[in-house]
Amino acid sequence: MWRDRDFRRLWVGQTVSQLGEHTTLVVLPLCAVLTLGAGAGELGVLRAVGQAPILLLSLLVGAWVDRWRTRTVMVLADVGRTLALGAAAVAWFFGALGLPALLVAGFAVGALSVFFDVAYQASLVRLVKRDQLVRGNSALEGSRSAAQIAGPALGGALVSLLSAPIAAASSALLFALSFLSIRRIRRSESIPEPTYQLSQGLPGPTRQLSQRLPEPAQEPQRRPPRVWRRIREGLRFVIGDTSLRAVCLASAAFQFSLAATTTVYLLFLPRELRLSGTEVGLVLAATGPGALLGSLLAARLPGRFGHGVVLVSAAALGDGAFLCVPALHGSSAGTVLALVAVGLVFGTFGQLVNVTVMAVRQALTPDGMQGRAAATITFVGMGLTPLGSLLGGFLADEWGPRLSLAVTAAGMLLSPLLMALSPLARLGRTLPARGAPCPARS
Repeated sequence: MWRDRDFRRLWVGQTVSQLGEHTTLVVLPLCAVLTLGAGAGELGVLRAVGQAPILLLSLLVGAWVDRWRTRTVMVLADVGRTLALGAAAVAWFFGALGLPALLVAGFAVGALSVFFDVAYQASLVRLVKRDQLVRGNSALEGSRSAAQIAGPALGGALVSLLSAPIAAASSALLFALSFLSIRRIRRSESIPEPTYQLSQGLPGPTRQLSQRLPEPAQEPQRRPPRVWRRIREGLRFVIGDTSLRAVCLASAAFQFSLAATTTVYLLFLPRELRLSGTEVGLVLAATGPGALLGSLLAARLPGRFGHGVVLVSAAALGDGAFLCVPALHGSSAGTVLALVAVGLVFGTFGQLVNVTVMAVRQALTPDGMQGRAAATITFVGMGLTPLGSLLGGFLADEWGPRLSLAVTAAGMLLSPLLMALSPLARLGRTLPARGAPCPARS
């Protein structure tokens, strides 16, 4: 697979793009706080605007990308993000950079990242052979995890060594490098047909019989269900299953509280604890190694202790770790080490929950509904993040970062509570058969 030049170009482009995306997630908020002196409410608005495309576009982009060439989508997304961040840097150079310009740049980068992320996942299926998909996905997801580790650290270092606006221009260069790599992919790409044969999907003998029918008796083609109808089917399926509905509610509670907590956290670190940009990047990057450890634990712990026990206990431990942060004071080495430890615990148990929830969702969902169920849970879970960011900024303005951080971190514990009160908590060491319900409450 690695001998395939086009796959290597995709891998390099995706890796650099993910690094640019995770760097930008740190650079833009620090640019608002350190360069423009943005307050808590303004930072909340900036983060909410950057997250809004997940709510507004994710379901539609998933349907649209199937009709386009993924290489074209990724190239255009890279060009757009390069221009958006480059324009912000130019505006700073001419003294015209303000919060409105950052809001436009944040929304543009967020929207184009949705397009790129969906397209690169779809591109692998069209680029490599079927028996290479597992290794290809492993390589791409490995680079994404590495970007999650290196991106925040790189963003903090760039802001500390250069300045926030120049750091934004450096992030633009990463997207430009991704563009240069992906545009070199030469393999022709076929776009899936929007229509399908009526005989497709029928059992073999029935399909053969349909092919022997006289031409006038055949209905050669009909359109597949419309996008909105397929979206509604996914929503109805997830809402109608008590366990998947619990996953949605727990995910929504967690993501809402996490968005609020992160907004306050980005204020708390530089203003209350007086950490430098490099130290902020180091603290934020600590969740990455924790996530790698959590992935390893997820292969063993659910089968040993039970999926329900692991879900509830891991969520409580990981989310509860943030309750220690408001008690910290000063910018000493001990404070930084404590924050790194919190990030490691949060990353480890958070990833353990993510992987276990994915396995539960796949076990409870029929094959024909897997994609829509995943998209629906992501949409519901991430849809409230812009409101969470706004709430975090509002609370930090009214109560100050320290008290607000304690309140929003406590809010994350609502997620394990919801799981503990649902059928998810009663899952044993073996997952239910596909499509079967979770154990009922006795």
